[in-house]
Order: sequence, then structure tokens, then C-alpha cells
Amino acid sequence: MFSSQRQLKMPRKMFVIFGASNILWMVFTVSQAFKIETFPENKIVAQIGDVVSLTCRTTGCEPPSFSWRTHLDSPLNGQVRNEGSNSTLTMDPVGFRNEYSYLCTAICGSEKREKGIQVEIYSFPKDPEIHLSGPLEVGKPVTVTCLVPDVYPFDRLEMNLLKGNHLLQNKDFVEPMERKSLETKSLEVTFTPTNEDIGKALVCQAKLHIDEIDFKPKERETTKKLQVYISPKNTVISVNPSTRLQEGGSVTMTCSSEGLPAPQIFWSKKLDNGNLQLLSGNSTLTLIAMRTEDSGIYVCEGVNQVGKNGKEVELIVQAFPRDPEIEMSGLPVNGNPVTVSCRVPNVYPSDRLEIELLKGESIIGNKNFLENIDKKYLETESLDMTFIPTTEDTGTVLVCLAKLHIDEMEFEPKQRQSTQTLYVNVAPRDTTVFVSPSSILEEGSSVNMTCSSNGLPAPKILWSRQLNNGHLQPLSENSTLTLTSTKMEDSGVYVCEGINQAGIDRKEVELIIQGRGNYQDYFSPELLVLYCSSSLIIPAIGMIIYFARRANMKGSYSLVEAQKSKV
Repeated sequence: MFSSQRQLKMPRKMFVIFGASNILWMVFTVSQAFKIETFPENKIVAQIGDVVSLTCRTTGCEPPSFSWRTHLDSPLNGQVRNEGSNSTLTMDPVGFRNEYSYLCTAICGSEKREKGIQVEIYSFPKDPEIHLSGPLEVGKPVTVTCLVPDVYPFDRLEMNLLKGNHLLQNKDFVEPMERKSLETKSLEVTFTPTNEDIGKALVCQAKLHIDEIDFKPKERETTKKLQVYISPKNTVISVNPSTRLQEGGSVTMTCSSEGLPAPQIFWSKKLDNGNLQLLSGNSTLTLIAMRTEDSGIYVCEGVNQVGKNGKEVELIVQAFPRDPEIEMSGLPVNGNPVTVSCRVPNVYPSDRLEIELLKGESIIGNKNFLENIDKKYLETESLDMTFIPTTEDTGTVLVCLAKLHIDEMEFEPKQRQSTQTLYVNVAPRDTTVFVSPSSILEEGSSVNMTCSSNGLPAPKILWSRQLNNGHLQPLSENSTLTLTSTKMEDSGVYVCEGINQAGIDRKEVELIIQGRGNYQDYFSPELLVLYCSSSLIIPAIGMIIYFARRANMKGSYSLVEAQKSKV
């Protein structure tokens, strides 16, 4: 009771203190209430391909339980990591599948808190690209293309193309987007460059008008300086001293051409097949000690990045450039006609030309070319003669003599000649084959077959075997063909050929290999003599052995005494 009374009689001052402490506790409790916040706070703008992290943080609860979801309950398409009072949703990389409002939910005991973050995406990753359909050439149309790659949303895109300060084209891409995707948009303009465009620049500007989204850059720009070209033209050649020259002389040819940039000069010579043989990359071409083969069409070309322009000049080297050329229609063979051609190349004027052909001291042909009086270019003239060589012609010299009868011109030489020594060939002949011991052999025997052939030069020997199909199987290039330990399949026709440059001569021999113990179908005279001789020799040898033994018994040997005692 006492204690109760004391409580009931608590002083007013203590009651006030107690009440104040309760109020302070309540204020402290309220200040530590369960809260949730997000970073970023409400919205994030991200470029497609970047890494984006959304963080949810709580206070007033240790530890809370977190969960994430989209407003349409679509997949998160990201990774969630919870650490204490923090939860992070990471999207790597961020893309169209992440363009949602994400809701973070935190639960602490029976209390639940939620907060959302809006993810908005765009793509404007690169500066525009400027492409030209070709080099910029004065007077020729060219198409300029300005590309903006991988842009989203493209319905907010604006593009401008300028040449210097002049706007060439503007374009807004206001068409509706049927689906979310990265698009490469372009702007094309065709114009014709002029001389005034030299030094100017092309400028491609791209702007992404999304004012409600804060991102940088919202404008991108690319500049390309114009390189304007002028194709080569007005190519000119000057020749000093002249386009008609004497053999051994020199000439200097100079070429120039107009263009932008200044054309590079190339000198070439046109070949017989129409192709060009490059000679020089200088504007001046000098040829010294010229010969008639230097005659022809020379081409100068002015070349730069956009084109080329050419000019031709023909040089003619007059005179008597080189010795005649002797050609034969084939190998000189004893008894076979052969044609000798004496050619004088690139001669001018050919109507003053005379050609003589000699064999030893004898003239076998002569020709003057008076019919060519109207020809004003280099000619190759020839004299052809046919004769029948013999072995007596070997060592004789063929002489081709060419004379240019131009007394009014001073040049040397006015007479040229070429020589060729005759070597007359004789085709292989009288080919013979010697077989030892015989062409008919017993199996296991050996045989030598020797071949010889006459000709000039000395024929090469080739041994072959004739196959069943008629073809020849080469065996040896030696004059003697040896077969050892012969077999019956070695039987057949063997062919010897004598070969040189003039022809081939052949001889055949048939080899017959018989089996052991068989009676021969063929008897040679040699075998008959050997058989008869052996029938007499064997008894004689027996008698000699008999008398020799008796003589040995007596201590001496006398064929006469031996015969007497027998009588």
C-alpha cells in the first residue's frame, strides 16, 4: 500500500520528466523509420551498348529483403546483387530489352517499400561518314553520301550536308518507326565540281532531337576537305633534231601535259602486238647511238589520279643497220635440196639495195630491189636460193653480200656481209648387226648383239625390242647389247637404229631361245662340223690316255713304241 500510495503521489515534476522522455523516444523512433531510395533517383538515359547499374538502398532495417521487376513483368535482362542494405541491378550491355520502368521492392519484417527507376535508351555512337562515288573531277558529276550509323530513335534525326558555307541538302527522318532497331541513315547529294570548289570542304551534320533526354553529344559533325582534280589534257611533244634519223644518231623528245594535280609524264614505245613498253618517267626522253630497231611509235602520257592523256610520235632510223642474216630451210643433207635465205633487215631506201649469194667463189644468186622505189619505210628484204649439197661441200663457205648504192649520202658502211660454213650431213646407212654366238640359243645361254651404222655425223646407236603391239621398247644406247642367262621369253625381234640429225636407219634380228633338252629345229653348219669333229676327237683322246698310262708304267712315253707294241 505504501508503495502504491507513493506512486499515486508521485511529484508533478517527475511526471513531466517521464512524459518528455517518452516524446523523445517517439521522435527518435520516427527518425529511424524504414525508408527506401534509388540511384539514379527516377530516370537514367543510357546509350545502347553501355553498362548500366540501378541501385536500391534502404535505411531503418537490417537486413531487408529485395526484389526487382518491370512494370510489365518482363524479364529483367540483368544481374542482381544484394549486399546488406543495398541491391544493384546491372545490365551489361543495355539494349532494347531493357527499355522499361524497373521497380525495386524492399521488405523489412511486415513493412514493404517500393520505388521505380525509368530506363531510357538511345544510340548515337559515331560521327557521320562522308563517302564519294569517285574522285572529284572538274566538270564531272559526283555523288556525296553522308552516313549516320547505328542511330536510335531515328525519327528524331536531322541531317545537313554543306559545301563550304552553302547548304546542299537537309533531311528530317520523321517516318514512323515500325520496330525498335538500330538504323544507318544517309543523305545523298549529286553535284558537279568546278574550279571554285578547290580548297572548300564538305560538312556533314547530324542532330538527334530528344530534348526530354539529357545526353551528350546531341550533335555530331564530320568535315572532308575537297580535293578537286583536272584530268590531263593538251599533251604536247617536241622532237630535236628530227623524227627521221641516221643510224648511230641521237634524238631528244620532250613532253608536257596540263592537269590538276600536275600530271606525271611517262614515255613508252609501242610494240608490234600493240602493248606499250615503259621507257621513262621523266618529261624528257633521250635516245643515243640509235639503230634501226629503235624505229617505231613512241608514246607520251600525262597521268594523274583521274585520268591520262597521250600523244604519239613516230621515229624512223634510216640506213643500213646490221649485217645480213643467213637462214637455211633445214639441215644440209647429202643429196637433199636445201633453200638458203639471205635476209637484210630494216633497210632504207630498199630500192638501192643489191644482194648476192656465193658458195665458195661461185655466185649462186643475185637480186636488185628496184621495184620498191615508192616505199618510204623500213623494209626487210631477202634473196632465196635452192641447191643440192654433197659431201664435197663440207667446209665450203656461204657468203651473203648486201650493198646499199647511195653515193650521194655519206655513211659507213655501204656494204655488209655474213658468212656461214657448210657442214653437209649424211643420213645413217649400211646398218649391220653381228650376233655371237648365234641367234638361236638354249635357255640360260648368253648372247652379244653388236650394231654398227655409217653416217655423218657418226650415228648414235639405239637398241630396242619390238613389242607385240608393234611399238619399240628402248633397251640400250651402247653399240653392243648383251643378254645373259636368257629365258624363253627373251625370244623376239630386236631392232638396232642408227640415228643422227639427218635421219634414221634400222636393222632387225630375230632371237630364238629354246628350252634345255629340246631338239633344235635349226642346224647351223658350225654345229654340224662341231658334231662330226667331236665323234672323232673323243676316241682319239681315249687312245692317247691309254698309251700314256702304259708308257708311264715303263718309265717313259713314245707314241711310236706304243703303236708298235700294239701291233
